[in-house]
Amino acid sequence: MNIIITGGSKGIGKAVAEQFADDKQGHKILLCARNKNQLQKTWMELQGRFPRSDIKVMACDVSKKDELVRLMNWIDAEVDTVDILINNAGQFVPGSVYNEPEGALEQMIEVNLYSAYHLTRMILPGMMKRKRGHIFNICSIAALKAYDNGGAYSISKFAMLGFSKNLREEMKPHFIKVTAVIPGAVYTDSWAASGIDRERVMEAADISKMIYTTALLSPQACVEEIIMRPILGDV
Repeated sequence: MNIIITGGSKGIGKAVAEQFADDKQGHKILLCARNKNQLQKTWMELQGRFPRSDIKVMACDVSKKDELVRLMNWIDAEVDTVDILINNAGQFVPGSVYNEPEGALEQMIEVNLYSAYHLTRMILPGMMKRKRGHIFNICSIAALKAYDNGGAYSISKFAMLGFSKNLREEMKPHFIKVTAVIPGAVYTDSWAASGIDRERVMEAADISKMIYTTALLSPQACVEEIIMRPILGDV
């Protein structure tokens, strides 16, 4: 399969890339992220560990539409078709609506919603023509329930879930699957910096295993939402 992952240099994106790369079928995995150095490190690590898979990377700021056009041109040059798109790129700026930095909402919407919206629209025509494909949108528990210090981030994730629900309905006649992934706290860089006990939150691999399993179901089955929380509940 040909798999596209945004925000693929670390965290959930990297864990998903690892999960598919470990498959003996040898998938082609295209990763993008903003940090070129981190992306290169991830590529060297994954390609070394999983030589059966063909892993390619491109540095790209998916919050900018012209960068997405450049990304899509690169994808078209690398693969004939896209089987799986994982819209994982995201950013968190803490704060409440009344006191968060000016421009926080615009930033969160551009990174957490517009990136997925525009890239999906670019990739959909090929999937619709073949009547096959799977789109995973990485949302958040913050899309289901507002919480303190969530502000613009939570607003953007509510919007991302709404995008996923609409897309799911629209793609039914085209046999394209759409899955909203809604995880609670996952041990990534942002949570590591908080000093929280690692055992209090989920592992990125927990999320990637669910995505991988969902992607391998029969064509007749579509998991619409994956909701996951730490065993003790939200942090």
